[in-house]
Amino acid sequence: MQKILFLFTAVIFTFSAFSQKEEAQAFLKKAQTKIDIGDYAAAITELNKAVEKDPANLNIYLKRAFCYGATTNFQGAVDDYSKVIELKPDLESAYVSRGSAKNKLKKYTEAVMDFDKALQLKPDDFDAYNNRGWAKKGMGDDDGACKDWRYSKKKGNGEAKIILENNRCK
Repeated sequence: MQKILFLFTAVIFTFSAFSQKEEAQAFLKKAQTKIDIGDYAAAITELNKAVEKDPANLNIYLKRAFCYGATTNFQGAVDDYSKVIELKPDLESAYVSRGSAKNKLKKYTEAVMDFDKALQLKPDDFDAYNNRGWAKKGMGDDDGACKDWRYSKKKGNGEAKIILENNRCK
């Protein structure tokens, strides 16, 4: 009898977990529709529901972080990128994105640390160099900023080319 009760409980638990993930996917789909039309606040509402149903779903946090950034809630973006990094510590783009959000919050030292980690994971990421340049500029390290922008330009970053053409560096 105990074995049957255990099996029954296991089946119910498995079905419930599957149902939760299905519900999360439905909310995620609704959120994507909102993102597609630029209604980021409504997308965040749907993503909040999705994360309640499937709190280990990396994609939900990535989309919500993007939406937070689009609505200038940069701390919310930092928090969600931190969750992404907790779930997948080797995702280089999460460090670049979190560093960019920290730049918006003027947390330049923390941003540089994120860009450094991204560059450990992907040494030629010209976006990490470019954005680290902005963090260094914010810290008053003009030489370091220019060095990063030059390297980013060398790797093909058009934004870095424009920065350098506008005489940001001597």
